[in-house]
Amino acid sequence: MITFSRVSLLYPHSTTSVIEDLSFDIAEGEMVLVMGHTGSGKSSLLRLINGLVPHHTGGILGGEIVVDGKSTRTTKPGELAGIVGIVGQNPIDTFVTDIVEDELAFGMESLNFPHDVMRKRIEEALDQVGLASLRNREIATLSGGEQQRLAIACALVMHPKVLLLDEPTSALDPIASEEILSILHRLVHDLSVTVILAEHRLERVIGYVDRILLIEGEGKTSIGGPSEILSKTSLVPPIVRLTRSLNLSEVGTSTREVRRITEHLRNELPNTERPIYQSGALLLEVDSVTASFSSKIALKKVSINLHRNEVTALMGRNGAGKSTLIRTIVGLHKDFSGDIKYEGKPIREIDQKTRSQTIGYIPQEPGDLLYLTSVSDECARADKDNHVEFGSTLALLHQMLPTISPSKHPRELSEGERLTLVLAIVLSGSPELLILDEPTRGLDYEAKNRLMRNLYDLSRKHGTSVLMATHDVEIVAEVADRTIFLAEGEKVADGATLDVLLASPAFAPQVAKVMAPRRWLTVGDVLRSVGESS
Repeated sequence: MITFSRVSLLYPHSTTSVIEDLSFDIAEGEMVLVMGHTGSGKSSLLRLINGLVPHHTGGILGGEIVVDGKSTRTTKPGELAGIVGIVGQNPIDTFVTDIVEDELAFGMESLNFPHDVMRKRIEEALDQVGLASLRNREIATLSGGEQQRLAIACALVMHPKVLLLDEPTSALDPIASEEILSILHRLVHDLSVTVILAEHRLERVIGYVDRILLIEGEGKTSIGGPSEILSKTSLVPPIVRLTRSLNLSEVGTSTREVRRITEHLRNELPNTERPIYQSGALLLEVDSVTASFSSKIALKKVSINLHRNEVTALMGRNGAGKSTLIRTIVGLHKDFSGDIKYEGKPIREIDQKTRSQTIGYIPQEPGDLLYLTSVSDECARADKDNHVEFGSTLALLHQMLPTISPSKHPRELSEGERLTLVLAIVLSGSPELLILDEPTRGLDYEAKNRLMRNLYDLSRKHGTSVLMATHDVEIVAEVADRTIFLAEGEKVADGATLDVLLASPAFAPQVAKVMAPRRWLTVGDVLRSVGESS
């Protein structure tokens, strides 16, 4: 179905190749994972397959790429649209209509599909991704995860032979991710659709893929089975880190495999639990807040408290109200009742400038905060706005992501690089309260580890209160002191992260599933017990 023959790619003004002398074949009905560090070129590889690179981006392409018998060098992307469907990292940028059902119909209308065919395919796609109840909703009112599912549905209605997905589960909760991956699995096995996905959350996808293509950097790549590739990279899910840390002879790629080879540890190790962290002074009070938009009630009398020196995770299924709560706190959503107080003062009485100086906010689409022409310009502007020494923001950025180029235009950055840039800009201002909406989208494991260290240092060393809305249970398990769950706009759980995550099998991290009934969430929790037993 897809053949790469000695393919190399060099972008304009770049001194290093994204890909160098890459050759491989992908058969019909195969699912392949593309993985690599943040900004390594995963999105570029996907766009080579449908011809967007280099036809729309420019660059020097060497070698030959053939998709379903057609060369991408001589076939334009529009001619491949009926063969190759693609779902990008940022779905909202691809929508052209206002209503969910209209968006599904748009591509077929453009190609003059018969009405009865359109009707049938729209119903199938809505059911496949679980959006039937939202068919008449305005796309702008959907959560990030719901928009992701809509983008996938828009690709499915065209019945492509090849489906490319860039971070397809990044904005989805664990349950929705399982649903989407199950859909992809059925497409592969029942309809022989070839699926190629780029994804950082390996713990979600590794059990579904047939092979992995690893982009190692500086043009180097390798392709092979999951166990083979994971044995040669540092970018591994928690269960592989666990087997490595325990020096086990096998490297399992599924919870079931690792649970089998760690049975002796569950029986022998002392049951040491992580200590409960004592937070600092009360900083923000949210009291009985009800919020709505477009006649839909998004929050129903939600009450939470945020304290200094504490990292709080805000979790729940897509559309539960997490982003609405965050936007209400930072003043972007004003249609609410109830009280919000910052250090005892009603937040409505705090002017927006003061609020923005004390509350740092990073939205789901961090690129909305970038407007200059280079990374260095953005960092210099942040130094000036935050009244810090020149170079401080860029130094912080390179601490979190050393490979990012100061001369790059923000629009040329990957989603993960853009997020890290905005994070550095906000953190250089040393906010008292830091609020992040899906902060790990587009970040590889090493970048997430650096993010966790920064959040931990902010909380413990600087007294910052951190609130992050996320579907990434692994980062919650590692860094969050407290976890709050929302469901249908209501608070359903609020307590120590250990207790809240273990009470929900669907949201439990990998290590917790492997080591149950032991009350461990992370590799570090297990290693502490190993240390006590030795």
